[in-house]
Amino acid sequence: MAEPETVLLEDEVLRDGLQMESRIFSLAEKVKIFQLLQEAKVPRIQVGSFVHPKLVPQMADTDALVRQLISNSGVLLTGLVLNEQGLERALACGLSHVSMSVSASDTHSRKNARRPAEEALAAMTVLISQAKRANLKVRGGIQCAFGCVYEGRVGEEKVLAMAQAMASAGADEVNLADTAGVGHPQQVRFLVRKVRQEVPQVELSLHLHDTRGLGLANMFVGYEEGVRVFDVCAGGLGGCPFVKGAAGNVPAEDAVHMFGAMGVETGIDLAKLSKVVEELEFLLGRSLPGRMRRVLGAERVGI
Repeated sequence: MAEPETVLLEDEVLRDGLQMESRIFSLAEKVKIFQLLQEAKVPRIQVGSFVHPKLVPQMADTDALVRQLISNSGVLLTGLVLNEQGLERALACGLSHVSMSVSASDTHSRKNARRPAEEALAAMTVLISQAKRANLKVRGGIQCAFGCVYEGRVGEEKVLAMAQAMASAGADEVNLADTAGVGHPQQVRFLVRKVRQEVPQVELSLHLHDTRGLGLANMFVGYEEGVRVFDVCAGGLGGCPFVKGAAGNVPAEDAVHMFGAMGVETGIDLAKLSKVVEELEFLLGRSLPGRMRRVLGAERVGI
């Protein structure tokens, strides 16, 4: 019998999921969330970003969190790096994998990175090369790859050029991010196909926001086109502080269910993953948009 298909899901609730929350999570609370993700056998976890704490207070303890988790986690830890200072911090913490991203939208880049998109890309390719010389695995991310709420459509030729620049700088993986949640399945199919043709030598991954309810549909189309690495957030938390209304990543539990129903292995325990969502809902004091936690809860009580 043929081996079952597999996908790798990276959970980003500790970074993308929390960065929009006004309630500051303590180090102990983050450690508990990580431990629950670990128990659910999530293979790769983005635990934070190395940004200035005044800009994103929720990420102020990323260094301390990495140092506490890295020695005995058994999980691939990764962190978001946006500048040279962030890379230095990631190296000092002992990370072996980092994510580095810039925007394909000039307006979004100026709001998010405080520099034009072309300038940001040039700086990021230098940073990718530095990280590779330090023996790090690097994912290069392209924000707003499927469109921007400020500029509308982003030309695929620009995304292709960015992907090629990152691959040439040494990136091991290129991530296409629907930062504004504006992408649709036909667009995802077309762009994924084009990027895979342009940079076949690197792994391609997708970061999909569910802002307009198309996250899982876009994920499925990406899978059909050969993508095998996807970002998710437990409960469907997440968003970009510089894109109004762009909250909501694909819920990790819903992605695990979809792939499992299709016979595609994620290696993640769905029942244990729902415990992560329950903990987040308890800490935040509200229900989260993911569906499968509620489905499993209803099944437990026989509804």
